[in-house]
Amino acid sequence: MKKTFQWVTGLGLLTGLYSWQIEPFWLQFVYVKMPLKNLPDALVGKTIMQISDIHVGNAFDYQYIIDSFKEAQELHPDFVVYTGDYVSYEDDGQIAQLQEVMQHVVKGSLGTIGVLGNHDYGIDFIEEPVAKRITKSLEAVGVTMLRNDAVEINGLNFLGMDDYWGSNFYPEKTTEKYNPDIANITLCHNPDVCDLPVWNNFKGWILSGHTHGGQVKPPFLPPLILPVKNKNYDAGIKDLKDGRTLYINSALGCLRQVRFNVRPEITVFELTKEV
Repeated sequence: MKKTFQWVTGLGLLTGLYSWQIEPFWLQFVYVKMPLKNLPDALVGKTIMQISDIHVGNAFDYQYIIDSFKEAQELHPDFVVYTGDYVSYEDDGQIAQLQEVMQHVVKGSLGTIGVLGNHDYGIDFIEEPVAKRITKSLEAVGVTMLRNDAVEINGLNFLGMDDYWGSNFYPEKTTEKYNPDIANITLCHNPDVCDLPVWNNFKGWILSGHTHGGQVKPPFLPPLILPVKNKNYDAGIKDLKDGRTLYINSALGCLRQVRFNVRPEITVFELTKEV
């Protein structure tokens, strides 16, 4: 019994150390095919890199984010999209920290687009001035920020919704810019928006983050905590069965420095024609 207790204690300590000091910084690049209706021939084989939930702040050493950005730059993506939660906001110190990190911003050769997440709205997700300062910081380094808006680049229409929990959530302003005659991708931080009646018969891919994949996922079990109403929205590809395909990124950063069985992620999509 004594030896068993010692083994269990040792295993618990090792697991705790791994979850605290190793997995939160063990970045993986996830490669996914993205078939799109009406994709121009010139964009077949091009790549879209999704970076989400970097959470720059005091919760962990954000030099890791800078290092991850440098590694991502080596892949030379054609498009880069950022799907929110750039900071873990406590005070305006995080704006300065974000500006430091974004000096190493990963940009696409054809376009770089972003949307805001809930944490980009400051304390209690209601501080519009914080959202505006974060938006300005990102635009200053070449990120096209979409706040209930859309931008077309080379025949690919990017729609960007402001965050579901934020104070500027007007999704119909975004989806009214859906163009069924071209290829469409929506950036939407919180995947719960997929269940709202706001989509204007949208067909295409939706790229989200927010969940972090739960950060802690016991083997063969669902994540312990998911900050979404629809608990099916954990991570990865979700076929919504109506012409929409949702992808939920498991986050590059973390709110708390702990991960288990949910490695941090940067996603690289290869554009293909929908057959």
